[in-house]
Amino acid sequence: MSQYTRIEVIQKMGEIGMVPVFYHRDFETAKQVLKATYDGGCRVFEFTNRGDNSHKIFEKLLEFAHAHLPGMMLGIGSIVDPFTAALYIQMGADFIVCPLLNEEVIKICNRRKVAVSPGCGSVTEIGKAEELGVELVKVFPAAQVGGPGFIKGIKAPCPWSNIMPTGGVTTEKDNLKSWFEAGAYCVGIGSNLILKEHSGNIDIDGIESLTRQVLEDINSIRKNF
Repeated sequence: MSQYTRIEVIQKMGEIGMVPVFYHRDFETAKQVLKATYDGGCRVFEFTNRGDNSHKIFEKLLEFAHAHLPGMMLGIGSIVDPFTAALYIQMGADFIVCPLLNEEVIKICNRRKVAVSPGCGSVTEIGKAEELGVELVKVFPAAQVGGPGFIKGIKAPCPWSNIMPTGGVTTEKDNLKSWFEAGAYCVGIGSNLILKEHSGNIDIDGIESLTRQVLEDINSIRKNF
């Protein structure tokens, strides 16, 4: 069972402004990345269901977060069917993120009062998700769907929509500024946040530092609104 209400999760996403998105088949690596973003100031994290036995890694990450990362809200992404959503909800996922709009996934999340952000690529899909009770929609793949201009276009007739662009969001301040000026509620950042060393290994210290910088930039950008 989630340790947080769905409203608490959505509010925290908006407060922080960024949701790191990451998958790795090795638990120790995933744990280090999770902690690096936490130490960098982030309090929400999306681990993605992209490999065999991902649920086993996620279960260990939840145990680690509960024991060592107070206040961290850990969710699962890349969920495309209600059966998988139910599995992770039962494990205690704090939120569910999808690359597409599946009504059955949303219904299961609502039944257990777990925050869910389905992937949408049109104003019709966004409207449908909101009719089903979704508080925060994920626009995906954000760059290919239309970039910041798409979000700005949606927000004009639907200013109540809370949108999280994911896919094409980078860590550069100018890029972040373009999304938030367009009306993004928060942003999802994946590979652009996961720095690597020259050897090819994941740069844990670099991820912590970059996370801190991105959050500072987001706060700075928002102060001008």
